[in-house]
Amino acid sequence: MIDAGSEPAGREPDGSARPPLVRELLLVVGLFVIYKLGRQAANGHVDEAFRNAGNVWDFERAVHLPGEDVVQNLLLHNETLIHLANTYYATVHFPATLLFLAWLYWRRPRHYVWSRRILAALTGAALALHLLFPLAPPRMLAATGLIDTGQVYGPTVYGDTPATDSMANQFAAMPSLHFGWSVMVAVGLIVATRTRWRWLWLLHPLLTLLVIVGTANHYWLDSIVVSALLALAFAALRLPRAEPVRAPVPWPSAAGGRGGARPASGYAPAGARR
Repeated sequence: MIDAGSEPAGREPDGSARPPLVRELLLVVGLFVIYKLGRQAANGHVDEAFRNAGNVWDFERAVHLPGEDVVQNLLLHNETLIHLANTYYATVHFPATLLFLAWLYWRRPRHYVWSRRILAALTGAALALHLLFPLAPPRMLAATGLIDTGQVYGPTVYGDTPATDSMANQFAAMPSLHFGWSVMVAVGLIVATRTRWRWLWLLHPLLTLLVIVGTANHYWLDSIVVSALLALAFAALRLPRAEPVRAPVPWPSAAGGRGGARPASGYAPAGARR
């Protein structure tokens, strides 16, 4: 679905905008490590996370959002389907985003720098919310009546004891970076390509939304909040315009200007008139 020949007409490939590879690798890895450490620092706020979960659940019902159980019940009709949803949740999130950045870096450097800035801003804002508003996911809240599909059907990326999970902070449901990153991947590829099939990339965030809700890992509100944060990032960080390609100006040759610029109409050098 990625159109390799989709550079706008009249513009040269923006390879000059490609930042040094080693620096970018160190930057991306550094941001990832900071984010993981930050999530771990927010772990352990069990009572506050469950209290916030109850408030989120009550708010969703008060504003008449559809119940998350609507999506989960659809998935539970088929064990293969729920297993595929768990697999999608566990395996697509990070690899899809990394492939997206790698492709932009190689083929659309200007779009890569913009997308990396958006993702960094979004992830930083999400980390701040994780610290300020710990939230237990719906699979942990008894009032939802939802089941933990990852633990029941597999695969799962989380440990059995959320309060002591050393691999991930399970009380960081708000906002959903699964959904936020998937929207950025879709928008980035739509903006960076020109093929008429590029709108199919919207299937990625749509599937992600159904998966994170159906597996009871996120509330609807988690996706709404991350969408608002992403909209703010888009408004603050605009895609820079590419410089148009300018035709080279020919230089007059030493031998009477042969091969150089053509003289203006009605003008001839001294001595050239008969």
